[in-house]
Amino acid sequence: MALFVIASCQLMVVLDITIVNIALPHIQSSLDFSTTSLSWVVNAYTLTFGGLLLLGGRAGDILGRRRVFIFGVLLFVLASLLGGFAQNSGQLLGARALQGVGGAIASPTSLALISTTFREGPERNRAFGVFAAVSAGGGAIGLLAGGMLVEWLNWRWVLFVNVPIGLLIVLATPRYIRESERHPGRFDIAGALTSTAGMVLLVYGFIRAAQDGWRDPLTLASFAGAVIVLATFILIERRSRQPITPLHMFADRNRAGTYGIMLCLAAAIFGMFFFLTLFVQNVLGFSPLAAGLAFLPVSAVIAVGAGLASRFLPVYGPKPFMVVGAILAAAGLAWLTLTDVHSTYAGSVLGPMLVFSLGMGMEFVSLTLMALSNVSTPETGAASGLLNATQQVGGSLGLSILVTMYGTASTNEAEKQVPDFLRQATPAERLRFEQTGQLPKPWSDEILTAGVSAAFIMAAIFTAVAALIALVVIQVRPSDLERLKGGAGPGPM
Repeated sequence: MALFVIASCQLMVVLDITIVNIALPHIQSSLDFSTTSLSWVVNAYTLTFGGLLLLGGRAGDILGRRRVFIFGVLLFVLASLLGGFAQNSGQLLGARALQGVGGAIASPTSLALISTTFREGPERNRAFGVFAAVSAGGGAIGLLAGGMLVEWLNWRWVLFVNVPIGLLIVLATPRYIRESERHPGRFDIAGALTSTAGMVLLVYGFIRAAQDGWRDPLTLASFAGAVIVLATFILIERRSRQPITPLHMFADRNRAGTYGIMLCLAAAIFGMFFFLTLFVQNVLGFSPLAAGLAFLPVSAVIAVGAGLASRFLPVYGPKPFMVVGAILAAAGLAWLTLTDVHSTYAGSVLGPMLVFSLGMGMEFVSLTLMALSNVSTPETGAASGLLNATQQVGGSLGLSILVTMYGTASTNEAEKQVPDFLRQATPAERLRFEQTGQLPKPWSDEILTAGVSAAFIMAAIFTAVAALIALVVIQVRPSDLERLKGGAGPGPM
């Protein structure tokens, strides 16, 4: 029951990243968002979530993880309720940002609770396997749930649905989860603010570049500001007696490699969900519900991959699963680059999606175990927060880079398609094109498909880099295998 409560919270927090994707067209028409500002319905959540995860993990270490966990879930529930009742764009964006704060408090604390609730060895391996499957598969479940809620009710229920789930988690937590030991300390507020501001500036720079180009003054200013603020963050952490991010964690090559792998893989999985959602709805013509169902196999296969990894990790160690998982993910994405306007779901999408999902299931279990290996108990919250922050920031940064690739390729394809359209268009179609600047089908499908294929090429490169890091950097010692089997092994660093 403790694992069920923890996993339910993680599922609620993770699926909220994707559950609104299918609802975006309905949100746009209901609250009068422009196309550009609509992207902030997603970004307001992911930026505050990724930016404050480090502070959330530290709060659990200092104040007690169960107490902080309950507070984070309650804040998430309140923000979801406010967002569901939003009457304008500003109210919704504020609620989404507050959701991100609640998620940043609850998510790293829930991962740290696994370390303190379950004994090291097979029991904790199984718990991490469930947690990793939920973390990796939550995106696909969010797409399905979003499709169902939008089609059967309305877009507001993608937010309202969190309220009863969150309240049940809050009621069950005191009964099934014991409070962790509190470790006296001080909050590194300066570190939290500079890390958050730096990541927001960096993500905004990539988003701005995708919209207005790399030479745009605000784009360049955002990147320059990000470099300055993040450099300030590192200086603050080096001088702080109780830093929000203990930099010595990066001295361990396995942990540093794990964070690098997570950065690359998060970029790939965010991009896969985003661009395949566009493809199946706009090119294949799927309804919101059908699009959600199309992603359901992702969750099932991720669970299979996570189960295999958690079962055989004590025998082979995490490195083989990290290498093979990244290679499978890269192969699936490379396969997706072959999609075109004549592709079908069964013939061109399902196969590569399953290959990708199997690899990701193996990866998330291995990465979670490696990130928390040899971490002292007082720092498990910081270590888990850093892993989650890497995932969210990697996803946001990676998606921004992929969107830039998509924009460049689709613009080049449009230059080829416009003359062909003008040769065949009726006077009414030409007039509509002059007014809107949008090409009709099938020309628009050609443009979108060209952009999606280019984005998948870059996503495949991200996963190939992850495989290279796993192969070259990660080293598993015999003592690590002993701990995975439940043996003593050396104590934490």
